[in-house]
Amino acid sequence: MTISGMCPVAHGANTEVGNNPVAWWPKALNLDILHQHDSKTNPMGPSFSYREELKSLDIPALKNDLKELLITSQSWWPADWGHYGGLMIRLSWHSAGSYRIADGRGGGGTGNQRFAPLNSWPDNTNLDKARRLLWPIKKKYGNKISWADLMILAGTLAYESMGLKTFGFAFGREDIWHPEKDVYWGSEKEWLQKSGGEGSRYSGERDLTNPLAAVMMGLIYVNPEGVDGNPDPLKTAQDIRITFARMAMNDEETVALTAGGHTVGKAHGNGDATQLGPVPEAAPIEEQGLGWMNHKVRSVGANAVTSGLEGAWTTHPTKWDNGYFRMLLQHEWRLTKSPAGAWQYEPIDIKDEDKPIDVEDSTVRRMPIMTDADMAMKMDPEYRKISEKFSQDQAYFSETFARAWYKLTHRDMGPKVRYFGPDVPQEELIWQDPIPLGSTDYDIEAVKAKIFSSGLSISDMVTTAWDSARTYRGSDKRGGANGARIRLAPQKDWIGNEPERLTRVLSTLEKVVSTFEISMADVIVLAGNIGVELAAKAAGFDVKVPFTKGRGDATIKMTDIDSFEVLEPLADGYRNWIIDHFEVTPEELLLDRTQLMGLTAQEMTVLVGGMRVLGANYNDSRHGVFTDRVGVLTNDFFINLTDMNYEWKPTGRNNYAIIERNTGNTKWTATRVDLVFGSNAVLRAYAEVYAQDDYQRKFVDDFIAAWVKVMNADLFV
Repeated sequence: MTISGMCPVAHGANTEVGNNPVAWWPKALNLDILHQHDSKTNPMGPSFSYREELKSLDIPALKNDLKELLITSQSWWPADWGHYGGLMIRLSWHSAGSYRIADGRGGGGTGNQRFAPLNSWPDNTNLDKARRLLWPIKKKYGNKISWADLMILAGTLAYESMGLKTFGFAFGREDIWHPEKDVYWGSEKEWLQKSGGEGSRYSGERDLTNPLAAVMMGLIYVNPEGVDGNPDPLKTAQDIRITFARMAMNDEETVALTAGGHTVGKAHGNGDATQLGPVPEAAPIEEQGLGWMNHKVRSVGANAVTSGLEGAWTTHPTKWDNGYFRMLLQHEWRLTKSPAGAWQYEPIDIKDEDKPIDVEDSTVRRMPIMTDADMAMKMDPEYRKISEKFSQDQAYFSETFARAWYKLTHRDMGPKVRYFGPDVPQEELIWQDPIPLGSTDYDIEAVKAKIFSSGLSISDMVTTAWDSARTYRGSDKRGGANGARIRLAPQKDWIGNEPERLTRVLSTLEKVVSTFEISMADVIVLAGNIGVELAAKAAGFDVKVPFTKGRGDATIKMTDIDSFEVLEPLADGYRNWIIDHFEVTPEELLLDRTQLMGLTAQEMTVLVGGMRVLGANYNDSRHGVFTDRVGVLTNDFFINLTDMNYEWKPTGRNNYAIIERNTGNTKWTATRVDLVFGSNAVLRAYAEVYAQDDYQRKFVDDFIAAWVKVMNADLFV
């Protein structure tokens, strides 16, 4: 018997193709995105609570250990000028900097930089060394500090150690334990692929595809050498403005972050980049997870190669000062190349004492540099104004940067209630989507009775609650029913919220709010629960939908209108609605929304089936309403979907007729989102479960459990 015959693990080509249905059938709906971070990948077990572990963390001791690490150089990866500050800042920056506002994905909130593809991105070269330097700290404090928190804290303390008064820091980021391989980082076929051609993320003159923010596959922000590697500060300024805006930053924050990031540390390109070994995910086993190793020549310290650019930006790269603006604005610059062959700028005329010293030999002075992105801060008119303002007011620059750094490193953590630790600022910031605490001092049954007598239909109550809650994104903890922002701009006017119906329903529910000491947010969810209970009772099941009190009502002053626009749904398969045709299919858009809401494939299945029979379709559409008992919580959707007495015929791009085989008459109509539950093998397996004669009660119970999960997704307890 061969070894492969004895081993239960597939070998060779079978691993790449035979066991991978997506490789064989690439057009089949891939549900993998809904299976990310399954509990079986988490070594902590179901009873583990990071929040509880944090309560016993000795934060002063942790900070002291980190500050000592910053100035304790290791021979295997020496610290520049004896200080790891620049490296740790870059680690934090690149952990947080992958965040994008369009879908809230990326960011430093999960420790995802430990895994592919981020751990092997060209822009993250040698950050594997930073994580290994932090390992003794992680080992010592164990579960009391997550990798996600540790990587962000390391950069924040690095700034403090160099003289910046930081704005604050919050613990509370929980680690993931599996690569987020299904996050869309771009369609390019290779790292750092230039614009144009197959897979380009740009169209038109320079239109960056949503939801992407970075300009190239494998970069965090923009190409430091210029657009597609071609130096032109004004063109680079355009890329910077778009990219940073998609990472939730305005012009002033952008200049502050660029300058603050380059006030300390240096770029590394004093060597031959072609001599670097494979990235971590491709490196041989003896490298033990490290990448970009060069065993041919000395490749550490002054000879390290990371970005390929070489040099520091300021005279004192381990000190927080105004040196960046003095260097940038008081010198003329010429284009040159680094030893590694990367485009960069050096000053035309500079005094020797204004040059930074070598990272290893303090008797040698080195030429400072600027990147094309730095030159954009000088050449772009708006960036120039801000740069000059910062150069003349160091205190204002420091304060602006500290706040921007805090925003950069905390933007994906969600509301302030999720923050933990003694350094959380008291000030509540608009980008944290603040929500006041709601009252819990009311009688639920009395409120329910008032809602019940309001005359609202099951459809009205269910759809309004759903539309309020569906905006939640587990990626950055934004949106959701808490705050009742569905009654405020811009959400009240979103086409997907059916503004006319919404206004009527909210007007009715307002009478309930005025009668009791209760928030509109609680009333909306409670009304949705009543709709579900009534529909279940009509199906013969007297059930109670669990409800949690205490949601608050946000005000317009608490709402950054522009930032909420990215939460507007352009499709919602749960309500069988899509605003237009897209490159991706409606069912793929359904998966995206499902994953953002934190739902499983099974929960998605039961919710769609229940929403159809509840009459919750957008604009009362009949697509997918496979029942003659609308408003009754039955499993009719699944029964009729799987009934072989029908056949299915396309009638348009996204429309289908469900035809009786014996008469030829059209019994129902459907969309792709409906029929995918009968065509996809996995989803059909779930649909068949819910179509069984003995699973009517199971269907009701599962629907309620999934419904409550959506309604409570944004509550942090």
